[in-house]
Amino acid sequence: MTVLQTRPVGGAPTVRPRRRGSARRREHLEGIGLVLPATVIIVVTIVVPIAWNAVLSFQDVSLRSLRGGNLFGAFTLENYVAVLTSASFWSSLWTTVVYSVGTTLGSIALGLAAALALRRAFPGRGAVRAVLLLPYVAPVVAMTFVWQMMLNPQFGIVNIGGTRLLGWDQPIDFLGRAPYALMTVIAFEIWRYFPFALIFISARMTALPKDVDEAAVLDGATPTQAFRHVTLPQLMPVLALLSVLRLIMTFNKFDDVYLLTGGAAGTEVAAVRVYNQLVGSFDIGGGATNAMVLALVLGLLLAVYFVLVGRKESDS
Repeated sequence: MTVLQTRPVGGAPTVRPRRRGSARRREHLEGIGLVLPATVIIVVTIVVPIAWNAVLSFQDVSLRSLRGGNLFGAFTLENYVAVLTSASFWSSLWTTVVYSVGTTLGSIALGLAAALALRRAFPGRGAVRAVLLLPYVAPVVAMTFVWQMMLNPQFGIVNIGGTRLLGWDQPIDFLGRAPYALMTVIAFEIWRYFPFALIFISARMTALPKDVDEAAVLDGATPTQAFRHVTLPQLMPVLALLSVLRLIMTFNKFDDVYLLTGGAAGTEVAAVRVYNQLVGSFDIGGGATNAMVLALVLGLLLAVYFVLVGRKESDS
């Protein structure tokens, strides 16, 4: 660092640093320049749409009013009153909760079982792992079409096998009859996204110390006891993270449900309801209100989760 030496009268020389205000200002501007592109992208793609959706939720807006240029009408709470007092909204919300919890628990459990089965090396393990990842990487349109053909009540292979081999009295309409439709959609979601859990759990298992498992076996622990008391506690952080991620993903899920059933037969989750309200009745204000209430419910659930996690960490 360059310094200036001055010698006051009757005293020893002192060292005084040169002012660095211009350098700090330049560093500050450089930092703003680095952060600005990401900030602009976030504001344009996230903040502005959310704010615009919130504005629309307080207005009586339709496609006709938007076409006429009436973007900002009179603000009202009628949309929120209509949504919160609608029995169909609460029904779709309950369906969303059942769908989200069922698919989250099922996909994580199946992913954990697959990760445990592939934990030990055996010939062809890489090929088996690649095959198990196919449901996750395959296009959702193709997968839903295959399931629709398989479950067709007239010529689907599932109903043919059930009536001829399993003794079913008549074919079952898995995608058009309640409660089979919701169970089928949950099963499809579990099958499609268990590889997502498999990837996370397998990555965590590779970092687990093997000497702990070996010590448990030497102490006489059975495989079930070793998994319950040794392996599972070490996997709990990644399982908790997977639970949060999958709940968020399935709570907002639209494409899988809509492609399979279109929201019929008791499968109208909240996201499908928003779409139907926008496209079916052209009620933009009502659809925006449904989306806002859905976001608030999801935010409340996440807040409860983070409070519980923070309390657990503080206790430990």
